[in-house]
Parts: sequence; structure tokens; C-alpha cells
Amino acid sequence: MRIDLHTHSTASDGTDTPAELVHNAAAAGLDVVALTDHDTVRGHAEAVAALPDGLTLVTGAELSCRLDGVGLHMLAYLFDPDEPELARERELVRDDRVPRARTMVGKLQQLGVPVEWERVASIAGDGSVGRPHIATALVELGVVETVSDAFTPQWLADGGRAHAQKHELDPFDAIRLVKAAGGVTVFAHPAAVKRGRVLPESSIARLAAAGLDGIEVDHMDHDGPTRARLRDLARELGLLTTGSSDYHGSRKTVGLGEYTTDPEIYGEITRRATGAFPVPGAGGLRTA
Repeated sequence: MRIDLHTHSTASDGTDTPAELVHNAAAAGLDVVALTDHDTVRGHAEAVAALPDGLTLVTGAELSCRLDGVGLHMLAYLFDPDEPELARERELVRDDRVPRARTMVGKLQQLGVPVEWERVASIAGDGSVGRPHIATALVELGVVETVSDAFTPQWLADGGRAHAQKHELDPFDAIRLVKAAGGVTVFAHPAAVKRGRVLPESSIARLAAAGLDGIEVDHMDHDGPTRARLRDLARELGLLTTGSSDYHGSRKTVGLGEYTTDPEIYGEITRRATGAFPVPGAGGLRTA
């Protein structure tokens, strides 16, 4: 089984529609794919409707969180999307994305970058506007070569010259809310230092004690020694370890299935979840 548990569609900041994403996942030889758009579940229905034979969909979201001044992302899998408290928090984060993005565009203009809000909004389309859309505009203008190059202190990284804060969940609240909605939590790319400040291992230990299920280890932003240390940390803390592409379509160079999750870990995630179940395509893998 080939399992990729972290992807994005046009419902947030990917370039594939949810339907395109599941078809591309099947074409890439995946057996299981998770759709984890930022702070939204809007793409799930389209992905389910388009799910091809032989592919199983794991519904999820990537929740924006902040702890001790450090931004982090919490992958939430197989939760009840209608649970009211978690739905309300997702809505608060989404509602704050537009004013935050407008502020960042304004800061870029003050820095002499001729980026226009209308272009950023056009790039985002119906998705939840975020930094990758602004970064794409910077690539178009020739300010940076790639989207990743925009996520530096010079531009959009946490604390960067054009960065602005948005409403974000306390990760302890996120764990509590996802658990109450029957879901499973995995700390996304916890040691991605190229994105900015990361949490110390002591904070990850606190999250584990609060019910965190796992950490994402195999990720494009983790080098070999970092992955080895994260595996050791996971063993010490009793956490699951996942691997994922963090696919964003053409917005990033990583491909679907470039990093994957062990089938036994996937099985444990589905066993822990009670809020929703993996959705098999016709003739697909029935895991629940």
C-alpha cells in the first residue's frame, strides 16, 4: 500500500481541484490519499464524488495553530466535520485570512513590491487565501524564483518583513477539539526550520502528554538527520510517525506519493478515529 496523508487542493492553496487531486493520486499509484486543506473541509464532497476505483480518501484538515509565539500546523484526520465547536474555530481562522492577506499585500507595497490585491485574490480563486497565493504573485513579478523562496525573513516567513498574524488555535485546544470530534491529530512538519522558528522538543512532549497522536517525520522539509531524531523522539513519547508529500500541485516541486506513511501506522490512525471513516472508491480498499 502507498499512503500519502497530507495534500492540498484549490479549496485552500493547492492548484489541483479536489477532483483532479484524487485522479492524480490514483495515477501516481497511491492506494490512500488524505485531503487536508488549510482550516477547511470544503473540498471533501467534490473529492468523494470524483473518487476513482482503487483509491481510498481520508478526510481531514490542516489547522493553523500558535504556541509561545511559534506558528505550527496540526493535521486532523477523520473528525466529524459538523461538530460545532471545531467548525466554529475553523470558521474564525478562515474569516481572518482575507484581512491578514490584505495587510501583507500592503506591507509588500510599502517595501516597493508592485503586488496588487486583485491579483492575489484571483490566484486564490475560491480557495482560502493564504501566503502561498501571495508568494505565487511574487514569483509572477520576478521578486523571487519559487514559492518557497518567498517564505524567508525578507518576505513572508513568520516574523518576516511582510508577515502579518491571523487568528490561530492554541494547539492544546486543537487537540482537544479534534479528539472531541472523533479525530486524530498529527503535528505537521515539526522541524521545518526553513519555514521559520520551530517548537522545542519539550513543547512536543507537552503536546504528546495532552493527547497528540503523532508527528509527521518523512517530509520534504526534513533532512536525514532530522528525520532520524524525530523518529527517536516519537519512540520516546509514544507517538505515531507519518510520511507525506504536503502536495500543492504546481505550487511546489514535490509530487504525490514522494513521501508515504507505513500501512501499520495508517491502520492505527483509522482504528483511533471515530468521527469519520476512510471513503473507498468503487472497488477500493475498505478500511473501516
